Amino acid sequence: MQRWRGLEDIPQDWGRSVVTIGSYDGVHRGHQLIIGRAVERARELSVPSVVVTFDPHPSEVVRPGSHPPLLAPHHRRAELMAELGVDAVLILPFTAEFSKLSPADFIVKVLVDKLHARTVVEGPNFRFGHRAAGTVDYLAELGATYDYDVEVVDLYVSGEAGGGEPFSSTLTRRLVAAGDVEGAREILGRPHRVEGIVVRGAQRGRELGFPTANLETLPHTAIPADGVYAGWLTANGERMPAAISVGTNPQFDGVERTVEGYAIDRVDLDLYGLHVAIDFFAYVRGQEKFASVDDLLVAMGRDVQQCRELLGM
Repeated sequence: MQRWRGLEDIPQDWGRSVVTIGSYDGVHRGHQLIIGRAVERARELSVPSVVVTFDPHPSEVVRPGSHPPLLAPHHRRAELMAELGVDAVLILPFTAEFSKLSPADFIVKVLVDKLHARTVVEGPNFRFGHRAAGTVDYLAELGATYDYDVEVVDLYVSGEAGGGEPFSSTLTRRLVAAGDVEGAREILGRPHRVEGIVVRGAQRGRELGFPTANLETLPHTAIPADGVYAGWLTANGERMPAAISVGTNPQFDGVERTVEGYAIDRVDLDLYGLHVAIDFFAYVRGQEKFASVDDLLVAMGRDVQQCRELLGM
């Protein structure tokens, strides 16, 4: 899959394509319907499929300080889109100047002049251009002038997550923040992932017999609520069952919030400096402060056993 950053990265000889545009944070099951249809339509027309997305999130430029917690960084979104069969991802730097493009100018500069859109696939509430004035109807109206058609895909699916609320990135963020990683997993179609570089912490886990990888997470990452979780730690291409802790480590009067993963039964690992991923599969318990370190050790042993059972070890 090709990855471009900015309109200037698009090859000069790029031909017709099927395009879909959106933030697509998380690439959840609703997003997958739209992107999947774009890929399918591109194959019907024997042209490439392109996903257009933005960096930073448009809200950070329009309303500074309002950047939402991110469910997936851009490289992860690209991986997920590649798995869906997407041929190219275009990341457009979202600047104050770019935000002022009228809907008509956006269509001409991006869809017509650069991507030569044959079909544009979107959800029913897609908005674009200055002050989000552009609608799907307007997009279709200009399609008659610029020789592309528009397909609207209903991305609203629902299940048990959020009490039956339609799946969305907003709902997923809310569930993650509440520690409901099972609900988030239903919406995403996979466990919620947090990535980062392993850094040196207080090394108390190692002293207690449960050495953990302490992550320096990526900016704006959506972090689950404080507590213990079952999941997986992936490093150097190896996916290992893990017990995961999120919180401030109140047992030792900690104040800094951390994400730590213990690869179960792996006391030989040296992960310092590596970029790793932690996938949150299930909630185990909330963060607690115990009467003694011995009580903490008993609880940690219980946690690891519960994680084994949840992960089918």
